[in-house]
Amino acid sequence: MIWFNWKHVASALLILATTIWSIRITNFDLSKIRALTNMVDFLSNWFPLNLEVVPRMLEASLVTLGMAFLGSFLGLLIALPLSLLAAKNTAGRFYKGTRILLSFFRSIPEIVLGLMFLTVVGPGPFAATLAIIFHNASVLSKLIGELIEAADKGQQEAMKAVGAPTITRALFGIFPQIWPNVLSHYFYRFEVAVRTSLILGLVGGGGIGQQLFVHFKTFQYSTVAVDVLIIMVIVIAVDFLGSRVRQDVM
Repeated sequence: MIWFNWKHVASALLILATTIWSIRITNFDLSKIRALTNMVDFLSNWFPLNLEVVPRMLEASLVTLGMAFLGSFLGLLIALPLSLLAAKNTAGRFYKGTRILLSFFRSIPEIVLGLMFLTVVGPGPFAATLAIIFHNASVLSKLIGELIEAADKGQQEAMKAVGAPTITRALFGIFPQIWPNVLSHYFYRFEVAVRTSLILGLVGGGGIGQQLFVHFKTFQYSTVAVDVLIIMVIVIAVDFLGSRVRQDVM
């Protein structure tokens, strides 16, 4: 086996040139790391923690969790039928159109969707939840569609041979095979939705993300510390829960 050829050299040079270009365009300068010493002074303003706001922040964190759960769950419910139109073996002539439509919605960041819905329904958790639903539905439709394409063909062909319609073949010949992986994708998107709901809170989506933004703007750093601590606990807890569920269903 020959490991050296001109394609490898060309690829290495391309990577090197792209790295140098990226360093220049992003003003990447390691000498600026010395400025991180200022972070110590900044973080010193976070203590002592303002524990008086904990009940209010816990209430805001429940709003964030509600947005993430509802956005990911309703996104899954929408994605399940759409995924049949996003898989070659079940979509038929609707395949290309569905994939293009899903790619269009996936290309729009959640924060942009959130801003769009904010102008329609007004600021608050509802607009953020709608943004999460739309984005999760498009992402999960693609992921589940790929699982459907990779599903074992034996059961599908057996059901087709006895005249079962496409929807019946999907419900009894495909989804039982891929359901553990569907749940795995769902819980991963739920974890992502928690982080997304925090970002959407910065633009008026409500929840603890909005509280964090307000506290930063008003220089309430001891309260910011509480917000960050609660956010860390939420993200770690959701990540742990998702990992446990994925282990149980796999």
